[in-house]
Amino acid sequence: MSVTPIDTTGTATATDPVLAAERAHLARAGDCLTEMRTAASAVVDAGVDAWASERLGAARTERLRSLAADPGVPAFFGRTDTGEETFHIGRRHVRDAAGSPVVIDWRAPMSRPFYRASAADPQGLVRRRRFGFSGGELTSYEDELLGAGEEGDGTLLREEIERPRSGPMRDIVATIQPEQDEIVRAPLAESVCVQGAPGTGKTAVGLHRAAYLLYTHGGQLARTGVLVVGPNRAFLRYIEQVLPTLGEVDVEQTTVAGLTGRVPVRAQDRPEVAVLKGDARMAEVLARALWGSIAKPADDVLVPLAGRRYRVPVERLKRHVDDLRRRGRVPDDQQRLHHAAGRERLALLLAEDARRQKEEAGGSPTDAETRRAARSPEVRAFCDAVWPAWDAAGLVAALLTDPGVLARAARGLLTDDEQALLQRPAARSLRTAPWTEADAVLVDEAAGLIERTSGYGHVVVDEAQDLSPMQCRAVARRLAAGSLTVLGDLAQATSPWSPSEWAPTLTGLGRPGTAVRPLTRGYRVPGEVLDYANRLLPAIAPGLAAATAVRRGSGSLAVRPVTDLAGPLAAVVAELAAGEGSTGVVCADAAVPDVARLLRDAGLPAVVLDDDAAAARVAVVPATLAKGLEFDAVVVADPAAIAAAEPRGLNRLYVVLTRAVSTLVVLHRDDLPAPLVG
Repeated sequence: MSVTPIDTTGTATATDPVLAAERAHLARAGDCLTEMRTAASAVVDAGVDAWASERLGAARTERLRSLAADPGVPAFFGRTDTGEETFHIGRRHVRDAAGSPVVIDWRAPMSRPFYRASAADPQGLVRRRRFGFSGGELTSYEDELLGAGEEGDGTLLREEIERPRSGPMRDIVATIQPEQDEIVRAPLAESVCVQGAPGTGKTAVGLHRAAYLLYTHGGQLARTGVLVVGPNRAFLRYIEQVLPTLGEVDVEQTTVAGLTGRVPVRAQDRPEVAVLKGDARMAEVLARALWGSIAKPADDVLVPLAGRRYRVPVERLKRHVDDLRRRGRVPDDQQRLHHAAGRERLALLLAEDARRQKEEAGGSPTDAETRRAARSPEVRAFCDAVWPAWDAAGLVAALLTDPGVLARAARGLLTDDEQALLQRPAARSLRTAPWTEADAVLVDEAAGLIERTSGYGHVVVDEAQDLSPMQCRAVARRLAAGSLTVLGDLAQATSPWSPSEWAPTLTGLGRPGTAVRPLTRGYRVPGEVLDYANRLLPAIAPGLAAATAVRRGSGSLAVRPVTDLAGPLAAVVAELAAGEGSTGVVCADAAVPDVARLLRDAGLPAVVLDDDAAAARVAVVPATLAKGLEFDAVVVADPAAIAAAEPRGLNRLYVVLTRAVSTLVVLHRDDLPAPLVG
């Protein structure tokens, strides 16, 4: 193994022809990528018709977006040698004018040995080469002579992992490890649950799995789509550039709130009310309210058809209604009849009944006449009386504001006290109702009962350990017949619904048989920091294996008692911010204004992180928004206040303590939580 640098001027030394050749190949790859963009821009519209022109324009735009240049991202990051063939591995496929490959896409089958090969199992490679880059320029390389049983010491791998970062999350294509690669390349039909400890790259693995599936099954997923669900908008901003960097620009990324945003959220539930609204029992309450609104037919109906009226007797009407209602309550989602479709089917059944009567009398009504009969005022009036049309928001509003509706639907499911918790006064209109986030999930559930929800071919859901049972159902409705990648960490569970194992969440997501794949090797968090945070595990997740770090960093952890935060906090942040990368100052949510003011008074450009704030070099981070984020340096201000702020405060503190890639400083003015002492 060798790690070979270039000199400080950035030119290859005369004694190292390898560097000169690799830099020449890098330049050639850049030229070829430019030629590919030029060729895509030059595609001519033949002017066949407007639809064809529109589709061609959309395809050309998408192609140009996927080939967009990024000066800071090199065309390749690795190379494999078999002794007969050499392949440079990069983020996207690059070819020359003759169509010969210059760079192989990291997702292609022939790239797999770059991630999986080892000295014990070289997978046909005699050499694996990793490259070091700075600002898109080649700076070094490392050879591993796998055919001779020699592996590298991971110098360049560690440098890439530890490279300071500010702004959004980067891809990890240059550093994917074998256990991560197995998850990334799992088949499309297979759902996967990743139990990932802090720093193990679970979020990156999920995003790279989406990119891999789009590359491997592009035709299928182009029709059905891929959805990424994150915990909040700040998190989505953090990850939003990963897939475009990999050439995938048409993946929908949203939050559960965005997914279920059918009503304007303008209020907040009390904790106990939010917990109840997220309970799985609410799904059955809603179903009872909807299907229980169907009445028994009380009289015959006269259906007009082709100039005559045909009587449909009440007994047949009862049979039609009962059959359709039973189909609406079957347990199989794929076979279930939705409420709106049932109403349409009921109207058609009446028209078909009249048609059969006319045919038995010798007539031959047309299909158009039958459809008109189904839309006749008589049939519509019958359906309105027996099978009323519902708006999803209207159904939930009726349930929450009419005690009688709720009592009938919740009988035997919710106690009287629970029903009282749900009740609120009726608003002037559905639009002005004090909807909460938990209400929005209920409205989405109701909408899924009324009409079929469009599904995706693959769904990635991150921080899934915090989903309520009703939120799980909202995600499951988007799955249809597709597969799922679940990402999370039970030790970082902070919601009232968080389970101690994955089975309840996977059942709620509609994939109860999903295999749980653990990631326990931390690449992003230094060992000293991880060891310190792991002291909390016996208290917050006693059955969970502690994560281990692959790297350690001298001076990466400092725990300092202070009598007052003001002076020490400003001094520590100023020192950290003077270096490269990002600094996150994490504190209890209630302390955010004071901490931000303290730092600004000290002349530090601190920006409060919220759902709408852009990334900043120095960010003041509310503890409840820290999940999923990373910073080069993290300062935790007053950990005892974070732990005391909520029922699962120690879990929240575990999240906060594991956000640092290089340096963690803990400033505590009160006693540390007991598990951290010692």
